[in-house]
Formats: sequence, structure tokens, C-alpha cells
Amino acid sequence: MALKPTPYDSAEYVRTEEERAAYLAACMEEAPDDAAFIAHALGVVARSRNMTQLARDTGLTREGLYKALSDSGNPSFGTVLKVLRALGYRLTVTPERPFARTKAQKRATGRAPSATTTSIPKPRPRTRSA
Repeated sequence: MALKPTPYDSAEYVRTEEERAAYLAACMEEAPDDAAFIAHALGVVARSRNMTQLARDTGLTREGLYKALSDSGNPSFGTVLKVLRALGYRLTVTPERPFARTKAQKRATGRAPSATTTSIPKPRPRTRSA
């Protein structure tokens, strides 16, 4: 009798919200430029929850979600945002490295602006023309 291997599905191993969030964060850290990998990771998290309810929450079909979030899927950015929102996540942007100061900032302050300072120029006095 030959043993038949069963396919491995990561969705069976991410059971709590903490595990799902950690899994997505690890995938984003591992391959931030691999859109197919990130879509697959999102599919893993979606499958670990209720795909039917997710379809209702996103306004997409269940079959469409399975296809878009599969290994060969290529979801639109809109679909990714809908799925993230329905799963209770928010997409945020964080700089990879500190921003370089502009020449104007260097001349004005001699240092980089801090989070508490503003770089709004002072208004110039108006002159009346004759």
C-alpha cells in the first residue's frame, strides 16, 4: 500500500488573530517586493478564517477571492485593500531609511526638522501699490 502525501496548507497553522498578524508581518518582512508571495500570504490568512463571510464583507465572490489570492492569482490593488480591511488590517507606510534633508532645510535650520517643528514659512508683510 502506497502512502499518498497530502498538500501542506499554512492556513491550518495560523489559528489566532495574533498568529495571522505575525504571519503577514513575517511575509512582508521576508519578501516585501514579491507581490505574488504577499497575495498568497493574504490568501493563507483569508482561508484560515471564514472565506464565505470575507466574500460578503468585501463584496467579491468566494470563488473570485480564492482565485485572486491563490499561488497563481494576481489581485488588483483594490482587491488587496478590500481584503485587508475586511480582515481587520490597515495598510501603513513607514520609511525604510531616514529622509534626506533638502538644501532649503539645511540653509534654514542647519539641521533636520524634528517632529515637533514645522517648516511653514512666515508670511511676508503686504505692500500697497499706488
